[in-house]
Amino acid sequence: MPHATSQASPWIRRFTPLIPAGSSVLDLACGRGRHMQWLASQGHAVLGVDRDAEALQTASQWGDTLHADLEEGSPWPLPGRQFGAVVVTNYLWRPLFPALLARVQPGGVLLYETFAHGNASVGRPSSPDFLLQPGELLQVLREAGPEWRVVAYEDGFLSDPERFVQRVAAVREEPQQEPVRYPLQADVA
Repeated sequence: MPHATSQASPWIRRFTPLIPAGSSVLDLACGRGRHMQWLASQGHAVLGVDRDAEALQTASQWGDTLHADLEEGSPWPLPGRQFGAVVVTNYLWRPLFPALLARVQPGGVLLYETFAHGNASVGRPSSPDFLLQPGELLQVLREAGPEWRVVAYEDGFLSDPERFVQRVAAVREEPQQEPVRYPLQADVA
């Protein structure tokens, strides 16, 4: 697995406070469960989905797991089920975007971070099929409808390890009168 680490992504850690307290969370392409471990430690019930049965054995210590290969044309394995958050890192299968967005309940959060255009110049993945195009996550959310509020978005280069990434934190807002205050980190001087 390229760029594997045992710690939760700083992006996921930073925006975890947006997830409603005690929510159920779907970690798609969870691998060995680094984000499951983090999210469970924050009080969330986590379901990890991955096609690697061996990796799921490790991940299962932090929550429920489901073995599924979503790229083989199988139907979505969780019909009608929604979560307080959907987390996806280092994974891209564009046909899943509608199903993923539908899994986020109103008031819930989408945290997505994966490789982007330019990554072929520094390593794998290098196929355009697995690299987001500039602004692609924003476009997906824009097309999904006005209930999606982007709280944070980045598209650029990270150096340790070297990789091009695109990432978004977005809330599926509920209709309401008062604006919601989404907590952000204070600016660093």
